[in-house]
Amino acid sequence: MAQTETTRYELPPTGITLLGYIVRRMHKTAWLASIPVLLSQEQSVKALEHIAIYTVSSSTSFGLAHYQPTFNATGDSITEPDPSTGAEITARLDSRTPHYHISYDVVMPNGDMFQGKEEITGTTVGLRGLGMPAPSRFTFTSGEYTAELTGIITSELALSFIGRTRIRAYGSLNFKDNAKNTGRLELKRDGSFTITINGQVSQYSIIEMPEPEIV
Repeated sequence: MAQTETTRYELPPTGITLLGYIVRRMHKTAWLASIPVLLSQEQSVKALEHIAIYTVSSSTSFGLAHYQPTFNATGDSITEPDPSTGAEITARLDSRTPHYHISYDVVMPNGDMFQGKEEITGTTVGLRGLGMPAPSRFTFTSGEYTAELTGIITSELALSFIGRTRIRAYGSLNFKDNAKNTGRLELKRDGSFTITINGQVSQYSIIEMPEPEIV
């Protein structure tokens, strides 16, 4: 699912747990479905770019914060397939103290795998809202191709007195692959982000970006 203004898919009216929300947030695996074709065409730079886009979009939400998800117990896990690709996505709460440690796996129908770990280190209070920094590490594997990404993505609640509290995010990721490509992603609160790979810069917006075609 693409990120939408209402975040209604990620926060459905029937309610959802934190792990369920994370799994729904990760239902954007069309970005990963294109990787095998790109690699077969020797387009490793474009493949790494798609992996970075999936990582940042699956780690964030932009839109109305309809409610706060309910908390899970340590050891809980939730699995739900991405309806657009059939990828199996599992999120687990590994611990709650001293911080929330969450891990997740994405298994694509062809066996490609995206894995990640994040640590929600607490809540910061600032003039822009309530921030929840999450130092994170991710890996992606497709056959002999591998990519690694690390960084801190901060989810932020922009509070409103009229019931229009919004969720957004900002942060950065550094990444590399075994094809000797290296890059960095910078995300702003308005949803715009830049990707620099091997010195070449591209600009995007999470909010306006359509999903790629599944090939």
